Amino acid sequence: MKWIFLIIAILAEVTATSALKYSEGFSKLIPSIIVVLGYGIAFYFLSLTLKNMSVGIAYALWSGIGTVLIALSAYFLFKQKLDLPAIIGLSLIVIGVIVINVFSKSVSH
Repeated sequence: MKWIFLIIAILAEVTATSALKYSEGFSKLIPSIIVVLGYGIAFYFLSLTLKNMSVGIAYALWSGIGTVLIALSAYFLFKQKLDLPAIIGLSLIVIGVIVINVFSKSVSH
């Protein structure tokens, strides 16, 4: 279940962060509600993840995968460009997440 909880936390955080752009400084009601609910859901499910996964690894996965997904959503939703250094950096994050999941013995609690 820890992986399902972590995926829910990541997706909720990405949704909330994307809605943050749409909220225009919390001046639009619906996107603002999505932000608050999304972050609440994200932190709740991250806390459930931490019952069975070390905090350092869970946070590294949560923030790394979330960063890549936010960059992709910004590219597709907001037409923000990714230059070569950004693509290289995001690729290194993906490689780091893969290394943690495949080789690290620290993933479990």
